[in-house]
Amino acid sequence: MTAAALLQSSIASLPEIVVIAGACILLIAGQLVRKGLGYVLIWASVAVVLVAALATLMLAGEERPAYAGMFIADRFAAFFKVLFYITVVLTFLLSWKNAEIEGTGSSEYCVLLLLTLSGMMIMASAIDLLSIYVGLELMVLCTYVLTGFLREQRRSNEAALKYVVLGAVSTGVFLYGVSLIYGVTGTTRLDGMAAALTAGPRDPGLLLAMVFIVAGLVFKIGAVPFHMWLPDVYEGAPTTITAFMSVGPKAAGFAVILRVFLSPLVAASEVWIIVAVIAVVTMALGSFVALVQDNFKRLLAYSSIAHAGFVLLGVAAGSVDGTASVMLYLLIYAFMNFGIFATVIAMRNREVIEDYAGLARAHRGLALLMLLYLFSLAGIPPTAGFFAKFYVLLALVERGFVMLAVIAVLLSAVAAYFYIRIVMVIYMREPNGAFAPALTLPIRTALAITAAGTVGIGLLPAWFLKVVRLSALGS
Repeated sequence: MTAAALLQSSIASLPEIVVIAGACILLIAGQLVRKGLGYVLIWASVAVVLVAALATLMLAGEERPAYAGMFIADRFAAFFKVLFYITVVLTFLLSWKNAEIEGTGSSEYCVLLLLTLSGMMIMASAIDLLSIYVGLELMVLCTYVLTGFLREQRRSNEAALKYVVLGAVSTGVFLYGVSLIYGVTGTTRLDGMAAALTAGPRDPGLLLAMVFIVAGLVFKIGAVPFHMWLPDVYEGAPTTITAFMSVGPKAAGFAVILRVFLSPLVAASEVWIIVAVIAVVTMALGSFVALVQDNFKRLLAYSSIAHAGFVLLGVAAGSVDGTASVMLYLLIYAFMNFGIFATVIAMRNREVIEDYAGLARAHRGLALLMLLYLFSLAGIPPTAGFFAKFYVLLALVERGFVMLAVIAVLLSAVAAYFYIRIVMVIYMREPNGAFAPALTLPIRTALAITAAGTVGIGLLPAWFLKVVRLSALGS
């Protein structure tokens, strides 16, 4: 690689360099910070993320290929990176008080979050299966440790072990699919694979290769049949990490799926049929199993599975409209899901749904916020969650997939029940005891950001869709 090419690659990957360098500096500086001053590390981590965000916005104007065609900085990657920054900043805001509640205040916690962020950023910009794998492994190895961060709690250790074992299996499956793709096409670059497939007769081994790659990727987003790890991991991990994993790594997985499958490769392999089947089954399982959950975090885990299925319908729809609907859905989901987790943390991690009985009588403001987030997750207008689902359904109908749209509406009605059940507990029951929410300034800030996002996108959905469509065209 020449000096000019190295400089161009360094500029294109400047946000990743900033985050990784910041993580390394904090790893050393964390040993010099006295106990009780953990908030200094949190604010330093937020500063690193904001600098990376500024670099991303500066590079978002044009496509910048890098590292011999394995990496690209474009509008598509910029959108997902901004989404990752939002999730990480919200995680740090929620971690301030949660460090006292659950004991996640060490410097390693901040460093691991930043390294996870860097892995997700690489996944968003990767245009080669090998660079996708590098970002994927950097992300999951850090999340394995974060899941088991509460070392003294047995369920945290169990969740981390289950995540590691099943994650290793899914990674092996993904790599086997990559090897088959390389054998069929002679390349691991996404554009090179598409060109090789459209230039000659279709190889029957392609479909098998794509099945393995789909299996490896859908594990990361918690889709059926690779969802079994998700409820236990969500329940056992620190609540802030559960909130982060429900949005950040899931969005990174969808960024890769959009890169890989919304290309001529899809038309060549007809893999969208597999994606549509997985989407419907995922929605059904997540919606029906959530109906019988009494633990708040497990209910949100199955809710996350159902939402992953709905987003996959946008992938199955294909086209620019399908891509834009997926990206908008993920943005909206970040605000409303982080919002509901922020209320759980504010309530000092009360995990049983009945513990929220009568909250509206004691804390009307917090109850109103929970009502907003739950209605948005259920897709009730005029919240942002309604428009997230509406644009996915619109993309399906425009492609002629009317039956898929009907099934999605019916399953959404099922999912709405368990959200409304929580609302009834909050507003219709008598309190079981006193409430002492931890409404610190960082938690209030996180609640304000998530509420503004949930309401703002609901009021101006067309403007946000226009922005997302411009980002989708950058892919």
